[in-house]
Amino acid sequence: MTISVMWKTVSEACNLACDYCYYSHCGGQPKEIRRIEPHVLESFIRNYMNLSVGSASFAWQGGEPLLAGLPFFEEVVALEAQYAPPGTSIGNAVQTNGTLITEEWARFFKQYNFLVGVSIDGPKSIHDARRVTHSGVGSFDRVMRGVAHLNRYQVEYNVLTVIHPGNVRRVGELMEFYRSHDFRWVQFIPSMAFSAQDVQQSGSYEITPDEYGDFLCEAFEYWYDEEYPRFSIRMFDSVLAQYMNRDPGFCVLSKTCGQTLVLEQNGDAYPCDFYMDADWRLGNVGEQSIAELLASPAMRRFATLKPTLPAECQTCQWKNVCQGGCPRNRVYGEGGDVAPDYFCAAYKRFYSYAEERMQRLALQQIRLLARFRRI
Repeated sequence: MTISVMWKTVSEACNLACDYCYYSHCGGQPKEIRRIEPHVLESFIRNYMNLSVGSASFAWQGGEPLLAGLPFFEEVVALEAQYAPPGTSIGNAVQTNGTLITEEWARFFKQYNFLVGVSIDGPKSIHDARRVTHSGVGSFDRVMRGVAHLNRYQVEYNVLTVIHPGNVRRVGELMEFYRSHDFRWVQFIPSMAFSAQDVQQSGSYEITPDEYGDFLCEAFEYWYDEEYPRFSIRMFDSVLAQYMNRDPGFCVLSKTCGQTLVLEQNGDAYPCDFYMDADWRLGNVGEQSIAELLASPAMRRFATLKPTLPAECQTCQWKNVCQGGCPRNRVYGEGGDVAPDYFCAAYKRFYSYAEERMQRLALQQIRLLARFRRI
């Protein structure tokens, strides 16, 4: 059974007050740090490892997960090692705002092969406009100190950039920023104007489809680099994988959302971190087994969302690349009417703009792989 686990390690607790956060409502205000109860953590890891088939994957998010403290994560890796069947490949990823990364954290991440995602919105002037503490102080300098520790210990990390009105028209500055700091793995997420805990609220964003379409096309030019992409941008890598008839590795472009358990600090389980209100609660890992959670009515209902495409998507020329986008971004009307992903026009423009060159890259990659296999 292939299951991914994302744990909201300290729930909404965070030391920053980014005004576009789709999950945390604490506004960076000091609040009690509530960690996962030790018995719940151990019980879940034991049960999850019993279901693993050669691999186990954990993602630790928040809020700000590093607020849980290094001893918590030391306990996590000890439990993983204790309960993993022989030969199991264990993957840990943590998404952090980067401000709390010290030399000690970096040493730990390297020792246990954590993949670290660091949220950076661009150069200091862009980043500090939105990613601030509750008192309004920018976080850029602290984030870059954290990145320096990761570099010193050669920790594998990627950069997550939220695309919002402050950077959507500054593609060149973003790309130069990534190049100058040797950020080789980058992913984008459009700035959200909705809450994960209120799924009844239709998905809405701070930027328009036209703006995002322009952004993707311009960013593609930097990525493509005359058929020699020199760094990874997740969206473009995933589209290229589609052209190679491979798994895109990106839920937005996949045929299904896959099986993921998103767990709150208290053990409450949900099918996706965009669907975390009462209507989508699967149960609690302290009360139900993993099999029971995956078989719950809410999970079965969630599994139908992605493949149930709006009528416009079913006949779209880009269906096999796009797969209807993200269900959370679809526009739901009264009477059950469903319109395509809010960014549909942006994606269509990008796919059309990049198609010929994506096809060339895909053919080039397929030939290289075939040549490698013959060696």
